[in-house]
Amino acid sequence: MINKKLAYLIVVLIFFSSAYVSYSYFSGNKDIKFISPFSGYKTPNGKTATAIPEEPKTEECPLNGEMLGKSLKANWEKRRPMGIMIENHKDARPQSGLSSADIIYEAVAEGGITRFMGVFYCKDASIVGPVRSARIYFIRMLQEYGEYPLYAHVGGANTEGPANALGEIQKLGWGLYNDLNQFAVPFPYFWRDYERLPNRATEHTVYSSTTKLWQYAKDKRKLSNVDEDGVKWNKNFVSWKFKDDAKTADRGSIGSVTFGFWNSFASDFQVIWKYNSVNNSYSRSNGGQQHIDKDTGKPLETKNVIVVFAKESPANDGYDGGHILYKLIGSGDGYLFQDGKKEEITWEKEDAESRIKFYDNNSKEVSMVRGQVFVEILPIGNKVETN
Repeated sequence: MINKKLAYLIVVLIFFSSAYVSYSYFSGNKDIKFISPFSGYKTPNGKTATAIPEEPKTEECPLNGEMLGKSLKANWEKRRPMGIMIENHKDARPQSGLSSADIIYEAVAEGGITRFMGVFYCKDASIVGPVRSARIYFIRMLQEYGEYPLYAHVGGANTEGPANALGEIQKLGWGLYNDLNQFAVPFPYFWRDYERLPNRATEHTVYSSTTKLWQYAKDKRKLSNVDEDGVKWNKNFVSWKFKDDAKTADRGSIGSVTFGFWNSFASDFQVIWKYNSVNNSYSRSNGGQQHIDKDTGKPLETKNVIVVFAKESPANDGYDGGHILYKLIGSGDGYLFQDGKKEEITWEKEDAESRIKFYDNNSKEVSMVRGQVFVEILPIGNKVETN
């Protein structure tokens, strides 16, 4: 009888201990120094970007207009877009996988520290990370990519109030359907890179892979390019307009674009995009250092830099870290940098599911240069300098 009582007590203690750890991590408690018993993981070639076959580039990626080969199209037509949260804390640098994203969004997560959401669809990244927690304004941008885009993250803001990202995921019906929260997705689909310890907090060591996550969605959730009713993810998706690189003679002379997010953290999170007129792309510096992809060793480059000015406000939800909000439903001002030129634009997003659109001073929708698009979300009033 005593043994049965003891066994029961142990089970109860384990249950409540597990519940406490899960709650603490979901609510952003940085004192919790573990997630699950990950094993170290190494990709065979140690590179971020999956090799792109040498073949004619005849197929247009519907997200950013990049021209790719038929074998890649055969892959993307079997899946749906996926957003992955990637940290930009100083200890999380250099990151992996951003160079393979079709579209990247950057905004402050909390305390002046920015975070990325890479949207992947047309290309793969064998390593992505460090993966971090969800924020509600990134969910709003991801809602543009079909009714049930995949969303990969490790926990998220869950304090009751307007910034409750995990609560919003449940309201949307994503739950254990298309939501790929690490707490519900086991190893080896997420793993911890122990080589990054002990010089970094464990929260900066969680990684994943687009290939593995898409495979998990297919095998475990039965998710492909169609939903459970056979409806394609892009039934109501609206692509941006695209154009080819400007001819060399038509390229502009603006050599750099510089801005920050919060003044008190300007040096650590200042962004400089330097224009290379030869390949018509922008190379990024992050907090005073060239932004390198950890696994390729190459600088992060993009074809389009879009600055979106949005109203920033505190969530006032009682969270110690200070959750914030960005108003991304409606309209506002911004800048578009492409082809070595700067253009004043306006942005519009009618509702959460609508695609954000960008317009010139004549109210005509602008076109993206084929290739990666980087969307920088800044508080209204921030300065953007060029030279």
